[in-house]
Amino acid sequence: MVKRFISIFSREISGLHEAAYLLGFFAIASQLLGLFRDRLLAHSFGADTALDLYYAAFRIPDLIFVTMASLVSASVLIPFLTERFKRSQEEGKYFISAIFSVFGIGMMVASAIVYIFMPKLVELLFPGFASGEAQNELIMLSRVLLLSPFFLGLSNFFGSITQLNNRFFIYALSPVIYNLGIIIGIIFFAPSLGTLGVVLGVILGAFLHFAIQIPFIVSSGLFPRFIWPKLNLVREVFIVSLPRTIALSSNELTEFFLISFASLMSAGSISVFNLSFNLASVPLSVIGVSYSLAAFPTLTKYFSAGDIKKYVEHLSTSLRHIVFLSVPIVVLFVVLRAQIVRVILGSGEFNWSDTRLTAAALALFVISIIPQSLMLLFTRARYSAGKTNLPLVINIFGAFSTVIIALILGQLFKVYPSLNLWIETLLRVDTLTGTSVLVLPLAFSIGATIAAILHIVTFNKEHPKFFTSVLRTFWQTLGASIFMGLTSYLALNILDNYFSLDTFFGIFMQGFIAGIMGIVVLISLLVLSNSKELSDMWKAFHHKFWKAKVVAPDAEVI
Repeated sequence: MVKRFISIFSREISGLHEAAYLLGFFAIASQLLGLFRDRLLAHSFGADTALDLYYAAFRIPDLIFVTMASLVSASVLIPFLTERFKRSQEEGKYFISAIFSVFGIGMMVASAIVYIFMPKLVELLFPGFASGEAQNELIMLSRVLLLSPFFLGLSNFFGSITQLNNRFFIYALSPVIYNLGIIIGIIFFAPSLGTLGVVLGVILGAFLHFAIQIPFIVSSGLFPRFIWPKLNLVREVFIVSLPRTIALSSNELTEFFLISFASLMSAGSISVFNLSFNLASVPLSVIGVSYSLAAFPTLTKYFSAGDIKKYVEHLSTSLRHIVFLSVPIVVLFVVLRAQIVRVILGSGEFNWSDTRLTAAALALFVISIIPQSLMLLFTRARYSAGKTNLPLVINIFGAFSTVIIALILGQLFKVYPSLNLWIETLLRVDTLTGTSVLVLPLAFSIGATIAAILHIVTFNKEHPKFFTSVLRTFWQTLGASIFMGLTSYLALNILDNYFSLDTFFGIFMQGFIAGIMGIVVLISLLVLSNSKELSDMWKAFHHKFWKAKVVAPDAEVI
């Protein structure tokens, strides 16, 4: 029984769609737990100062994570690991121990420095909490959260090894465990400790995220040890990881600036920003992240073998399926935004005004799902080919554009109130206060779109006609999605007469039935138009990826 249980975690998954759907399945599970987590947070604190402080406390630790943990990310390490294990088992093991040692020492030093200077950093970076009790609490929460990047960084490092062996099950399960830890913090720690209790749950979740990968690493004989690494090896990895570090840091800094702007707005703005961002991140994680992760090892293999044709075909297939799945989700989220927010977050301290404002922000954020997914895929495609400079430049430009656009839109809304009123009326929040926060998701989506277009244009220039098949999928899916959206919108208005919108059941049933009716129309139109992507999905599920052959962990086959 124990051996059978362990074999589940050691399962090897091969094939793009099988791996992507496995990752997608667990991404759904993780995101469902994440939504439950957010509901508990919204119920307990509402969109107010306490929740603002909780979300703001993540920014500095997260910045450390993306700068330090990029050294041990799968995108950077998998090509190095592949090359070294091809040479010999011992060289591969030495490489693992060397990177482990550098990361551990570097993270401890960085965390200690940030811990000391945290008061000055909070004062500088969050002017909305410039003094008083709120500032002191933010400093304390941020210091505790410094443990999170250490554990998550180690988890990313071990995740590189599990992904290299196609053990996607372990990798996919980690975020589920992470969210369970946070939920434990909210339910059991927060009632007596407040936001500190939630933060302690985050640390518990981060530790479990890392710990669940240890059994496979140990059983495969690849658990690292502390050594004094060769400087030329560290320098080689650092040179490759530096562009990715800068790119990720630019994205993190973008969110940093947006959160900083939100701290100067009305109380609850940071909460609205984060809650709507988290909701929009659900389809991004399920679709964009899953496909880009599943595609990366194979793209690396094809490019390393010099098979550029299969490399491009594999990328095109991934891109078409991302577009195919993302477009309907975007349309459905925009139409059902109020129902989604009210069902998921609407309880306790989270009132109707919070719901409407968060729904409006969600509608603006969800537009970025497609460009963000494309950015993830193209960035990993470039990394698999050993090209890090171009994604670096494009992603930095997109991040820089987001910040500039946010500043410009903020000023335009002040100078031209009619523009602000037009956005408020379009999103049906013209009677609410605090709508200035909508500038932030709007700027984020515009910036992501600019970066995605640049990725497409530059790749298509290198591989002409690459994007032709993707465009066909886009227009075919968009046409069907528009009819889906219209169906769902009309159904909402009809069902309004049959369900009470003052109850959870009524709102859920209204949105659920309207969504199902729209999806039925979508699938019908795609079947009639002979959608290749729909056929591919059916074949992948028919193959039953969860019954894929189990391969025992064997370090020799890395």
